[in-house]
Amino acid sequence: MVSYVWFQPWTCAYSAVDSNPLSIYVMHPFWNFVVKFLPTWLAPNLITLTGFMFLVLNFLMLAFYDFDFTASAAGHEHVPSWVWVAAGIFNFLAYTLDGVDGKQARRTNSSTPLGELFDHGLDSWACIFFVATVYSIFGRGESGVGVATLYYILWVVLFSFILSHWEKYNTGILFLPWGYDISQVTISLVYLVTAVVGVETWYQPVLFHFLYRDLFTFMIIACSFTVTLPMSLYNVMKAYRSNSLKHSSFYEAFLPFLSPVLLFLLSTTWVVCSPSNILELQPRIFYLMVGTAFANVTCKLIVCQMSNTRCQPLNWLLLPMLVVVLLVVSGTVVNETLLLYVWTAAVILAHIHYGISVVQQLSGHFNIFEEERIDLKGAEV
Repeated sequence: MVSYVWFQPWTCAYSAVDSNPLSIYVMHPFWNFVVKFLPTWLAPNLITLTGFMFLVLNFLMLAFYDFDFTASAAGHEHVPSWVWVAAGIFNFLAYTLDGVDGKQARRTNSSTPLGELFDHGLDSWACIFFVATVYSIFGRGESGVGVATLYYILWVVLFSFILSHWEKYNTGILFLPWGYDISQVTISLVYLVTAVVGVETWYQPVLFHFLYRDLFTFMIIACSFTVTLPMSLYNVMKAYRSNSLKHSSFYEAFLPFLSPVLLFLLSTTWVVCSPSNILELQPRIFYLMVGTAFANVTCKLIVCQMSNTRCQPLNWLLLPMLVVVLLVVSGTVVNETLLLYVWTAAVILAHIHYGISVVQQLSGHFNIFEEERIDLKGAEV
């Protein structure tokens, strides 16, 4: 099933606010320096895709060495040190390319709504890949984080991400969250430190009986509820008081949260009512399914806020997922693990199909392929 996009309201204007001191004083100057070394023929979207694939590579690499998140626990064979070095480098490269792609687009005068959608769409999917990869540092042992706890932490990260696009849906301005830059730099450093000191270091308490896993959990939750959420509500209320809010009614303003909340309820019902305790058996695949489904919901919100169209009340993926959850809860399914794998594959294929369809529609509307063909001909002449 393809969700079609109405193109008339689309514009090439990109309105974003980045007030993070780390980003302003450190990362942007660094990205401005890096982009000068990129050839002008290098497409910004290729830079975006390459950065995203580094995160996928990290996810697959850790899945090979630590599929069930037990490698960091005491008494288990740990992930090789070189893997953590590679993970740190790949994560920082992904973060750098994510910051450089837009600068390359402006440098080559090739900024398009397709580039914005491609960038933010892949960012929404990237959430699950870096959260699952970071989890392997602590694992699920005695000094680690339980799979159920990580499940709810993942949802905190996902909702923190969608808040920024909910802001833009209501205000027309994308307020970039502070937590993103800080977390990416920190994660890259933690990977490298882990390669040097080993995962055993994270077994030790930070202070008294307060473990590093507790610090990890506290930082994510505290950042979301004391920084990201309050700033989002403040920006939306500020737009409301200045009569610049794009959606006047309460229902329309909060409509983008309907599908994410329903997805949370469905997936949590599966976790709680699972006859085989599926989250304990297959945490990595379950996280991947949830993160991909959420990315699909978020991408459709991004399309709506970019095209100035009304957000869809219900994502169609939720309907077959409701059937899947009912089959599990009722005990109809004999092999719950097989069902999870099949449903995860279906969600991934559906999300990729949606992405390709939207890219093709946007490319056709803005004559992107035609313009590139003309540019190549001009270069040959």
